[in-house]
Amino acid sequence: MAYNDSRRASIRLYKQLKYGWIWATSTFTGNFILALFISSIFRGMEYTEEVNYVFFLSILAIGLWVTEAIPPFAVGIFIIAGLLLGFGTDFILEEEYKTPVEMYLGTWTSNVIWLLLGGFFLAEGMSIVSLDRSLFKFTLDKFGTDPNKLLLGLMMTTAVASMVMSNTATTAMMISSILPLARLMGKDSEYTKALLVGIPAAATLGGMGTIIGSTPNAIAVGALQEKGINITFIDWMIFGIPTAFISIFIFWKFLTKKLHLDDVKLDLSDILSKSGAKPGFERNAVIFTLFVTVSMWLTEPIHGIPIAATSAIPIVLLTLFQVIKAEDVRRLPWDTLMLVAGGLALGIAMVDVGLTDIIMDQISKLPIPFVGVAIVFSIIAVLISNIMSNTAAASILVPLGLSLPGIWGFAVPLIVALSCSSALLLPVSTPSNAISFSTGMVEQKSFRPGGLLMILLGPVLAFVTVTLYALIFS
Repeated sequence: MAYNDSRRASIRLYKQLKYGWIWATSTFTGNFILALFISSIFRGMEYTEEVNYVFFLSILAIGLWVTEAIPPFAVGIFIIAGLLLGFGTDFILEEEYKTPVEMYLGTWTSNVIWLLLGGFFLAEGMSIVSLDRSLFKFTLDKFGTDPNKLLLGLMMTTAVASMVMSNTATTAMMISSILPLARLMGKDSEYTKALLVGIPAAATLGGMGTIIGSTPNAIAVGALQEKGINITFIDWMIFGIPTAFISIFIFWKFLTKKLHLDDVKLDLSDILSKSGAKPGFERNAVIFTLFVTVSMWLTEPIHGIPIAATSAIPIVLLTLFQVIKAEDVRRLPWDTLMLVAGGLALGIAMVDVGLTDIIMDQISKLPIPFVGVAIVFSIIAVLISNIMSNTAAASILVPLGLSLPGIWGFAVPLIVALSCSSALLLPVSTPSNAISFSTGMVEQKSFRPGGLLMILLGPVLAFVTVTLYALIFS
């Protein structure tokens, strides 16, 4: 394991050097050649040229996502360009395989993109008015200074915030609020480790709770919408929130037992004197916008306005109130939207040419029932999400799960989305872990025990909660 860690560090350092482009170029070329080789074997199965082409793009995209020869968002752009080149021109596929390419370009304006963009504006607004310090003070007021209860409170506060903000933004906000406490306790303190492992875990696991809490959730909802199945904000919360809170509670219990936090003594007098968010109009404007937006999302079944449409509320109000200005908009994670658009386009192509049906037909021939197939999907989702973007993992697996027959075609995409949010093994497994690790106050090995726990627990909880939901409400 130490060898793998040192090898990963060496590769990262090499990529940062002046001639890092050599590494990127050679890795991209290697992926391209490998995709050609695998596709040539697949071609021997004598499927149509359009199936072979989408299979090649899929293998190449997976390789690029895993190796990060180019950034994940660039892979998303590359996928759309490849689909447009293949199906919109005569350069690669013959005239008979040309199809309307608007469905691939249309992913840029899908409901999922607007939903995420609204979440990004909310997160940026909360960060600008320093609601992080206010959240920390609120947690102290409610949970007190008992180490175990405070850790649970911080994790629960993080989880709730991550349900309406991006996990990355929530972690950055909460980590900045607890850093004074972590520095006071010291790098070697078990409580520091608990904070810097527990908070990013809570942000990632809490993201299971709502559609906008995690990008894989939005991908699953978007894929199901393409199939004519609409999941509202409330629908998702019925199974998402129990999964999130049960996962967080077990993770918290695991940390308190493993790190022996009962003996920790806290002195928060100095920190409390500096807590609190910026007062005034901007802060109130963000709170008002947050309340109105979340209320509209939760009451969609009543008013009937799609979530994507109400996602314009934070975009309009926060810019109208001058909380978010042009320079703030430039800081938004636009790369995530590019990645999601590319992933959705790949999923549409796999379904449109029948590649997902071919793969599912082969899976259906395996000597295991479909319930076993669903379990396998959940395990694969959490495993590959530990070594690649969980958004990319969901983009690959959700379209495949969508092709399963009966209730499993509905349940498996949701199980996959939740399982992708259970990847906590490494600092690179999630942006939340990476933010915590970047403080320099927690070691890579500190993430492993909790990560191994969630590899086992996450898929099980996802399978149970989603299956119960599907059986009761479908």
